[in-house]
Amino acid sequence: MSENLEDQNPEMDQVDEQVADQIDVQPEGEESEEAAPRVARSASNQPLISEEQAREHAGASTPVRPVRRAVPRARRMSLSLTRVDAWSVAKVTFMLSIAGGIIQIVAAGLLWVMLNIVGVFDSVTQIVSSTGLDAGGLDLANVFSLSTVLSAVTIFSIIEVVLFTVLITIIALLYNVVSSLVGGVHMTLGDD
Repeated sequence: MSENLEDQNPEMDQVDEQVADQIDVQPEGEESEEAAPRVARSASNQPLISEEQAREHAGASTPVRPVRRAVPRARRMSLSLTRVDAWSVAKVTFMLSIAGGIIQIVAAGLLWVMLNIVGVFDSVTQIVSSTGLDAGGLDLANVFSLSTVLSAVTIFSIIEVVLFTVLITIIALLYNVVSSLVGGVHMTLGDD
């Protein structure tokens, strides 16, 4: 008779598959790892299926108990940074220095435009000429023109890129020497 019901109701097959996916069924006679109640529960701690329903779906005459799966715990590992590749440090430092140099050039250009719009250069020129110290006809806007400021900042940025790249690479090499003596920097990493 149960075969006739299963043949007549194809939705029961889908329910059986869903129940089998939600719980692991184990006959009562077998021992499991946990001695806690063996009713499958959802994330909200509500029963997904009762023991009687599990027995009915499994077709077993012995009581069936769902098995809980252990929740994976976060792992922690203690590691030490014992060596740094100096070439990779040099490449990364070089690229970051170039990015910093470009930011400095753009910032200097924007600052000059903003000061010019506000009229700071003209005001300083008028103050200097009113004091009588203006012997050669000082025009601050011509002395600190946009092209002059951007040229100076660009030269400064190029020197900065070279210095930072060399200094950070030397620091990476020194770290390798020191870490071979003391074992490096120890850190603990963990899963989220």
